[in-house]
Amino acid sequence: MDLTEVSQLFERFKAAFVRKDFDTCTDLLSQLKVLLTKFRSLPPLFENTPNAVNELLLAREIYEHAVVLSVKIEDQDAFERDFFQLKPYYTDAGSRLPPSQQEYLILGLNLLRLLVQNRIAEFHTELELLSASALDNPCIKHAVELEQSFMEGAYNRVLSARQTAPHETYVYFMDLLAKTVRDEIAGCSEKAYDYLSINDARQMLLFSSDQELLEYVKEEHPEWEVKNGSVFFQKAKESTPCKEIPSLQLINQTLSYARELERIV
Repeated sequence: MDLTEVSQLFERFKAAFVRKDFDTCTDLLSQLKVLLTKFRSLPPLFENTPNAVNELLLAREIYEHAVVLSVKIEDQDAFERDFFQLKPYYTDAGSRLPPSQQEYLILGLNLLRLLVQNRIAEFHTELELLSASALDNPCIKHAVELEQSFMEGAYNRVLSARQTAPHETYVYFMDLLAKTVRDEIAGCSEKAYDYLSINDARQMLLFSSDQELLEYVKEEHPEWEVKNGSVFFQKAKESTPCKEIPSLQLINQTLSYARELERIV
């Protein structure tokens, strides 16, 4: 298999991508990934073959398209797999290749994914690996500002940031983040209140209409009860009662362990 044949197959992939035929894209991508394993110039071998640079450039572009495709088909597992296959082209092969125009876009998408999945430690680990110039890029800055707003509890800023997303591919993760934010608020609300008026609950959960709130309750929290113009959380609390701590049992066990230790000593 030579470079020309892989390039031709990739052109078919890109044509399908443009016409939004994502099923064909997925099939062609599977074929492309198998063919790329035959190039010894690619990670992890990085052999200095005659066509090494061209092969690396082609493979990098294929994996960049794979990451964007995973967003289009809303497959976070595929995103993670394809991102980690792509990453060595930005790091280990970075000095051998000209910069990619897609790099910061994709690094920013990955930061958003980690934020959506509440993997904050990994978010900061990825952030620390970026250069100063990368941190100034709008795609990276957008993700960093979102994380700061999320951690501060400035959820209105998180939701309004959808309007300033640096690229249309970001909208998928922004919508997921909005759901994460609402789930966080909902969890706090049902612990803090027995009930809220529909108006207060709508404002609390940052919905623009009562209908949106009622649909959210129906789909995400059927254990909540909506009646007489209020949302009642009491039912949710009753369904998950706190377990009593068996104090006497624990005290007896502790004393028993202490006696056994005393015998050993």
